[in-house]
Amino acid sequence: MGSNGEMSDEIQHRSYWRFSKQDFLPEESFQSWGNYRSALSQTCFRFKDRLISRSDDVSEIGELRKQSENEMKRCLTWWDLTWFGFGSVVGAGIFVLTGQEAHEHAGPAIVLSYVASGVSAMLSVFCYTEFAVEVPVAGGSFAYLRIELGDFVAFITAGNILLESIAGSAAVARAWTSYFTNLLNRPSNSLRIHTNLAAGFNLLDPIAVGVLVIAATIAIISTRKTSLINWIATALNTAVILFVIIAGFAHANPSNLKPFLPFGAKGVFQAAAIVYFAYGGFDNIATMAEETKNPSRDIPIGLLGSMSIITVIYCLMALTLSMMQKYTEIDTGAAYSVAFQSVGMNWARYLVALGALKGMTTVLLVGALGQARYTTHIARAHMIPPWFALVHPKTGTPINATLLITISSALIAFFSSLDVLASLLSVSTLFIFMMMAVALLVRRYHVKEITPQTNLLKLVFFLLIIIASSMGTSAYWGLNPNGWVGYAITIPFWFLGTIGLSMLPQQRKPKFWGVPLVPWLPSLSIATNIFLMGSLGAEAFERFGICTVVMLIYYVFFGLHATYDMAHLHRKAQAKEVNNGDMIGRNEGP
Repeated sequence: MGSNGEMSDEIQHRSYWRFSKQDFLPEESFQSWGNYRSALSQTCFRFKDRLISRSDDVSEIGELRKQSENEMKRCLTWWDLTWFGFGSVVGAGIFVLTGQEAHEHAGPAIVLSYVASGVSAMLSVFCYTEFAVEVPVAGGSFAYLRIELGDFVAFITAGNILLESIAGSAAVARAWTSYFTNLLNRPSNSLRIHTNLAAGFNLLDPIAVGVLVIAATIAIISTRKTSLINWIATALNTAVILFVIIAGFAHANPSNLKPFLPFGAKGVFQAAAIVYFAYGGFDNIATMAEETKNPSRDIPIGLLGSMSIITVIYCLMALTLSMMQKYTEIDTGAAYSVAFQSVGMNWARYLVALGALKGMTTVLLVGALGQARYTTHIARAHMIPPWFALVHPKTGTPINATLLITISSALIAFFSSLDVLASLLSVSTLFIFMMMAVALLVRRYHVKEITPQTNLLKLVFFLLIIIASSMGTSAYWGLNPNGWVGYAITIPFWFLGTIGLSMLPQQRKPKFWGVPLVPWLPSLSIATNIFLMGSLGAEAFERFGICTVVMLIYYVFFGLHATYDMAHLHRKAQAKEVNNGDMIGRNEGP
C-alpha cells in the first residue's frame, strides 16, 4: 500500500485538473477507430474472458489504488464510523416513508415492517463487515464482488451502486425540500416550480439542487471536517428522535393500534420492501475502510454498533406514530409533524421538521463521502473513465467522483418525485445486498486453484437451489399470499440447499472478524432480500429492467473493452516482472 512518497515523480508533478483524452480513454481499444472496431469484433471473446476472470485481495488493496495517484488520508476511528452510521442511515426514510407506508400498506403493523427490514439489513451488515475488514478499500461491494464473482457481475452491481447513489441522494434532497416547506408553515409543494410535464416529474425543485451542492462541497474539502460536522448534526438529530419517542408515547392512544393488520400480512411485507430504504446507507461505512486507522477493529464496532441501535430506534418511532394517530389519518408527506399537531403540540411539529432536516442533511453529507468512494474504485478498474479515480493531493478526497455523483443527483432531484425514486432504489439496494451474501458464501467455500472441481460444482448447485427456492417462495407469496402448498415445497428446498452447503469444507477462514453461523446467516440473507424484492410492484422492476438494459449497452460498447485492456496490461506487467526476475536469477547463477 504505497504512500504518496512512493508515487513516481512524473505523477507527483502532474496537475490534478487535466482533461486530455488519455485521462478519460487511455485504453488501447480507444486509441483509434481501427482499434475500436477491432475491439468490437472480439466482443464475444472478451466477454467470456471478463465473465470468468477474478480479481484478488492484493490487486484491489494495492495495485488498483495506484490509479488514484494520491492516497486518501487515514483519519477515521470507530467513533467516527459509528456516527457516520447514524448520519448515513437516519434521515428521509424514517421521517417520510413511515407515514406513507403505514397509511397505504401496513397500518399499525408498520412496526413489523421495520422489524422484517431490520433483520434483513442486519444480515447484510454481517456480510459487509467481514469483507470490509478483509479488503479495506474504497470500492465497497464493487471490490468484493470483483474478487469473488468476477468482472461482469461486479459491473452489474457497479451500475446499480451508481444508480442507488444517484437516486438515493435525489430522493433525500426532495424530502429535504418537503420538510423545509413544513417548517416554514407553507402549503405543500409551494417552494417547487409547477410545470406541465408528466405527473411525478412536473414539480421542479431548485432547493434540492442547492442542498446537494452544499453537502458535496463540504465532503470535498476534508473527510475529517465532514466527520466533525456529521457528529454535531447527528447528535442534535438524536436528541430530536428521543423527544419524538418520549413525547409520542406520552400522548399515545393504544386504541389507534386496532385493527393492527388492516391490510393483512401482504401489506406488512409490501411496506417492508419500501421502508428498507430507511436502512440504506450503512454500506457507505464500508467504503471508508481506506480512510480508517484500524479497519479490523473500527469497522465491526462502527457498522454493527450503529445498525443495532438504529433498528431499535426505528421500531420505537414507528410504534409511536401508530399510537399517536389512526393509520387512516396519518399524513403521508410530513407524518410526525402532523401527528404532534393532532395531539395539540403544535410547536413540536417545528422541532420534528428541524430534526428531520438535520437527519436528511447528514444522510446527504455521508452519502457524498461514501458514494464518491464507490465511484472512485469503479473508475480505478476502468469501468468508467479513470479521470474519476483521481484523488486530490491536498484534500485527500476524490473531487472528480464527487462532482459526477452530485451533478447527476441534482439533475434527477430537480425533476423526479420521491415515490418515483423510492421503489427503484429499493430494488437496486436489495439486489446488491443479495449478491453480497452470495459472494460471502463463495469466499468461504471456494479458493482458486485449491478447491477441488467436485466441491466447486456442489457449491454452484447448492447456491442455485437456495436462490431458486427463495425466488419460488417470493413468487408464491405474490401470487397466493394466503396459501401454504407452495411454501411446503420451496422452504424445504431452501433448507436442503443450505444443509448441503454446510456439509462442504470451508476453504477460507476470516483473519480478523467473520460472519457467524455460515452458511445459515448468508443463506437467510439471500432469501430475505429476494423475498422483499418480490414484494415490490411490477413498475419498480420495469424501471430496474430498463436501467439494467442501459447498463448492458454501456458495458458492451465501453466498459467491457476498457476493463479487458486494463486487465491484460496488468497481466503483461506481471509477466514482465517474472521474466526480469528469471533473467536476474540466471545472470547471478554460476
